[in-house]
Amino acid sequence: MRFIPESLGGRLLLGASAFILMALLITGVVMDFAIRRFIQGQVDGRLDGQILSVADALRVNSDGTIRLERIVDGPPFERPLSGWYWEVLTPSPALGSTSLRSESFALAQQVTEDHPKPVTVDGTGPRDEQLRVRVQRFYLGSRPVTIAASAPLHALAGPLHEALTPLIVTLVLLAATLIGGVFLQVRLGLRPLARLRGELAQVRSGKAERVMGAQPIEVRPLVTELNNLLDQNAVNLERARRHVANLAHGLKTPLATLALALEEPSHDREKKLLPLVNLMDRRIRHHLTRARAAAQGGGERARSLLSPRIADHIAAFTKLYADKQLEFVVDVHADAAVACEAQDLDEMLGNLLDNACKWGRQKVRIKAENLEQSIEISIEDDGPGLSAGQVADVMQRGQRVDESAPGYGFGLPIASELAELYGGSLSLGVATIRGLKVILRLPVAR
Repeated sequence: MRFIPESLGGRLLLGASAFILMALLITGVVMDFAIRRFIQGQVDGRLDGQILSVADALRVNSDGTIRLERIVDGPPFERPLSGWYWEVLTPSPALGSTSLRSESFALAQQVTEDHPKPVTVDGTGPRDEQLRVRVQRFYLGSRPVTIAASAPLHALAGPLHEALTPLIVTLVLLAATLIGGVFLQVRLGLRPLARLRGELAQVRSGKAERVMGAQPIEVRPLVTELNNLLDQNAVNLERARRHVANLAHGLKTPLATLALALEEPSHDREKKLLPLVNLMDRRIRHHLTRARAAAQGGGERARSLLSPRIADHIAAFTKLYADKQLEFVVDVHADAAVACEAQDLDEMLGNLLDNACKWGRQKVRIKAENLEQSIEISIEDDGPGLSAGQVADVMQRGQRVDESAPGYGFGLPIASELAELYGGSLSLGVATIRGLKVILRLPVAR
């Protein structure tokens, strides 16, 4: 369901809040019912007492009429048209309270049966106000007498409002307090999971081998299983390293033998096969080294500073292309580091700088910019550059746009593949100095 949060803490908070609100709502409904019953009981008791007081004061005259032996209009039945009334309905002529002012009130239904206690009916006062009426029919001697006493509805609503207002405020504050307590409880209860996530990040980054922190009893079985998994992975990685070493030995020896054989002029008269064999040997050694590095943790654990690696390459290419007297402009922060193995970084920088030096006329510009999640390395030259069609061609293995220049066309594709293996990218564009601009993006080292 889309209303259920994805986080465990959100689900716990939502569930607890729902139960708290439901419990408080039920409590509010029950207390509202209880308070209403209590207030109604208080008002009905007052009306019933007035009925008994009137009945006790009734006397029968010699002519058969009835009268009051004493005054029974105590507060609040003496206040005119207040809604607090009493009236002897039968026999007539009727007797009534001072508050009625010789008027009468109507009942929604008549009481024609005797009851041991007063019953409640609805009524309407002289001003058409709604009344709560208690009526009792009994015998005075041999004569049936019906007495009614009423109270205004605001006598019920006023005390009910006064009682419910602080109750509602209290329940709202209680709900906020309980939900706040649940929120703190969830945060404290899930804190070990956040700590466990941090320790796993330490393991992933190579700063720790196992999860060693103290954990609650409920989380310890999970930590034990994680550590067992890490141990099993370590065993598997060690086995993979041994297989890689065996593969390296099995491939390097035949290639070395083939290279020795091709050094004889009779086996390679055109001198085309030996460079290919050397290239195969270099590529195999490179990828086997990368496989071993990946088995030991991959790029997540690697960290290579850019500035010294670029300086080493510039020193080498300055000598290699001394005849061009190239000017190298470097804008790289001393602390800039990428999450990449040093050998792979050298492979990428070497290929890209070699191309820039090969095609550049006077200047090569190198710049590194931190983009928070990655570092963008741009290498520009003032050479002839590439057209849009040529850009697509040079990114394919073995494709060269100028056969007169030395090389095999593997530099840019290899650099692009290496960048992608580390989660980066390589793209080509137009340099600000009118040549080719190569943009290499690699993840930043944490």
